[in-house]
Parts: sequence; C-alpha cells; structure tokens
Amino acid sequence: MTKSQIIKKDAFTVLGLGTTLSGDYQELPSQKRAFWQTVHEDGRFTSLMTLAQNQQQFAVNEAIDGKMFFYAGVQTDANVKVGETQRAISFPASDYLVVTGEAASETALFELLEGQSFGEALPSLSNYAYVGGPNTTVSTNHQDNQVQGEMWIPIVTK
Repeated sequence: MTKSQIIKKDAFTVLGLGTTLSGDYQELPSQKRAFWQTVHEDGRFTSLMTLAQNQQQFAVNEAIDGKMFFYAGVQTDANVKVGETQRAISFPASDYLVVTGEAASETALFELLEGQSFGEALPSLSNYAYVGGPNTTVSTNHQDNQVQGEMWIPIVTK
C-alpha cells in the first residue's frame, strides 16, 4: 500500500551531478543505478556533500528539450557557485505529492518510490495533476539496514 500525502513546500534548490538517460523506460533504472554507484565510488558525491545544507541525498529526474536527465544531488543554497560538472535544479514553491517508503539501499528506494508514485499515487489523484518539471526522491534516514525516504512531485490543482 502506497503511503502518500499532499504537502505545500517552499522553493528549494538541488545541486546535482548529472547524466543523460537513453533508451526506453525499462532501461532507465539500470542506468540510474550505475550512475549513482559511480559518483559515490569516485568521490564526486562526497565532494558535493561539502556544499549541502543537510545530510539528505537527492535523486532528481528532469526532462529538458525531449531528453531525460538524472542527477545525484544535495539540497543547497540557491546562490551556490555551480561547478562545470554540476547543475542547480530549482524546485518551485508548490503543492507536492509526497510518497514515503523504505528499502535496503538508496537505489532500491528510488526505484520503489518512483514506481509507487507514478504507478499508483499520481493516477489516484482526482483533483491534482503533475504538469512536468523536475521530481526528486530523497533519502531521509538510514536505520536498521534500511534507507527511508520520500519522493516529491510538484503538482497543481486541476
């Protein structure tokens, strides 16, 4: 059963390391897992964490000009200096569909929450719609070999 609610959030910025995704939707999870693992193993994410406002880790999905992008990121000040290999992703002040869950790893959590959000929670909303823009999954806590987190999708009233 999907645990979800609608929450009003202030605008926020995620500073991310990104990659372009290709192929059909069935291929995207493995590309995301590989990228997430690479930026954690090669030290780029550790460097990015020095610019973070908190310890949360963000996985952002964004479509730009018909291309799909995926970012491993941290929440940061909107005025942070963006490096050559980084992108500042702005999220608007808005109502957000927030879906919560837990899994054995960050990447398993991201896949679980994306599936529940887009497969169950969004389709069940009758008064709200997702009109595009970036969406994010955030790991909020590690406890007892489980990663807890949320998926945040900006929505508007129909």
